[in-house]
Amino acid sequence: MAGQTSPLERLLHRDQVWVAFGLATVTLLSWGYLLTGAGMEMPSMSARMETAQAPGWSPAQAVLMFIMWWVMMVAMMLPSAAPMILLFSSVAKRASKPGSTSIFVSGYLLIWGGFSVVATLMQWQLAQTGLLTGMRANSQMLAGLLLLVAGFYQLTPAKHACLKHCQSPLQFVTEHWRSGPHGALLMGLQHGSYCLGCCWALMALLFVGGVMNLAWIGGLAAYVLIEKLIPKWRYLNLLSACLLITAGVILLGVSVSQGR
Repeated sequence: MAGQTSPLERLLHRDQVWVAFGLATVTLLSWGYLLTGAGMEMPSMSARMETAQAPGWSPAQAVLMFIMWWVMMVAMMLPSAAPMILLFSSVAKRASKPGSTSIFVSGYLLIWGGFSVVATLMQWQLAQTGLLTGMRANSQMLAGLLLLVAGFYQLTPAKHACLKHCQSPLQFVTEHWRSGPHGALLMGLQHGSYCLGCCWALMALLFVGGVMNLAWIGGLAAYVLIEKLIPKWRYLNLLSACLLITAGVILLGVSVSQGR
C-alpha cells in the first residue's frame, strides 16, 4: 500500500537515527573538551600553553598536545563527514554488516590522528624556534606564508579532486565499496585521506588564528562544512582563495616593511 514503509525501511531509518545520535554525541563531547580549555584567559589552558612553550617537552606533555589536536580534528571534521558515514551505515545495513560503520569511522579518524601527530611535531618545532606565542604564530612572515599556501592550494587540481570525493558520498561508495570489516577500514582510511587532502592547508591556518582560539576553530569548521555540503557554490573556493592570498600578501608586505 502506498505511503507504508516496509520493516526493512523502518529498520534502516532507526539505524540511521542511532548513527546520527552517536556522531552528534562524539562531536559534542569533543567540543566540550575544547570549551574546557580553549581561550588564553583560562588558567587550565594557560598552564598547558606554558608547557608547550618549554624548551623541551616531556612525553606526557607531547601526548597531551597530541590528544588536544586529535580531539580538535574530531570536533571540526566529523560533522562534515556525517553524510558519508550515514550513507555507509545504510549500505552496510542492507549488506547485513551493521558493525562495519564503527570500523569505517575508526579508519577515518585514524587519518586525522596521523595529521595530529604531524601537527604536534610542527607545534613543537615552532615553539622551539620561538615562532609561536600562546599557540599562535608571532611571526607575520610565517602567518603570511601559511595564508598563501592555503590560498593557492584552494586552486589546485589536488584540492578539487579530493573535494569532489568528499562532496559525493554516493559516488565514493559506488566506486570504492569493499565488503567486510577489512574493507570498511580501508574505505574509512581512503575517505579520510581524501578529506585530509581537501583540508590539510586550512587546518594549518590554526597556527595563524590560534590553535585553541574557539572563534577561529569554529569559523574553519563552518567553512569546511559549507564547502563539502553545498557543492553548488561554484565560486566558494575561488573567493576563499582570493581572500587568503590577499591576507597573506598583506601580512608578508607588513613583515618585510617592518623587517620581521
